[in-house]
Amino acid sequence: MFNKYSLKTKIIIFLIAAVAATALIINTAINNRQNTKNYKFDEESPSTANGVIKPSENNTKEKEEEEKKKQEEALKMEKEKALEDKYQKGYEAFQNKKYADAIKLEDEVIKEDDKFYKAYNVKGIAQCYNKKYLEGMNNIDKALEIKPEYGYARFNKALAFELYAKYDYALEWYDKALEVENFVWSYYGKASIYGRRGDVSNTVKNLKTAIDMDAAVKDVAKDEVDFNNVRNSKEFQELIK
Repeated sequence: MFNKYSLKTKIIIFLIAAVAATALIINTAINNRQNTKNYKFDEESPSTANGVIKPSENNTKEKEEEEKKKQEEALKMEKEKALEDKYQKGYEAFQNKKYADAIKLEDEVIKEDDKFYKAYNVKGIAQCYNKKYLEGMNNIDKALEIKPEYGYARFNKALAFELYAKYDYALEWYDKALEVENFVWSYYGKASIYGRRGDVSNTVKNLKTAIDMDAAVKDVAKDEVDFNNVRNSKEFQELIK
């Protein structure tokens, strides 16, 4: 049937077929190139699997690490608060003259945190009051070893010396305590020692400073046996009237 067409018609038909074939080949090539580009993009993208971390996975990991840090910090704070609460109970027991209870509670704190200097300090002064001077001093010194500028430990070291009539050392350590903390009872402690020695001038000087800091000290001083040797002096009477 193809032979029925003239040569011109055959040429036109051939050209149309060639153009159509060429167009098909070009379209196929374009599609193949686009698919290849897409494949390479997907392969290089961080969103693919194949061992590459996706952005969403990375964000999840960061959130998990952040949450873990928060939980660890919360646990740390909870532990610190529990230790502080137990230390305070030991301190209250000491203030109430329950020395054995104070020592036991502070031992529990130290067992959990051997750098808890405040626990060593209270345990030490409780031991001194409980007639265990050497052990007590060792624990107060341990507190000062950990925190040399701890004013309350310096005060307790002075107080321990005073309890065992080591007055020169006591005065020295009350002064050391006052170097880091202007504490009313350090002045009172010095006044008490000078009172025992009958030193009216130094007794009145230190007691006046304590009273100026806290007027309630005057009522304590009125019944303090440490001031018996200076009680009848005019200067002392004027001070506590």
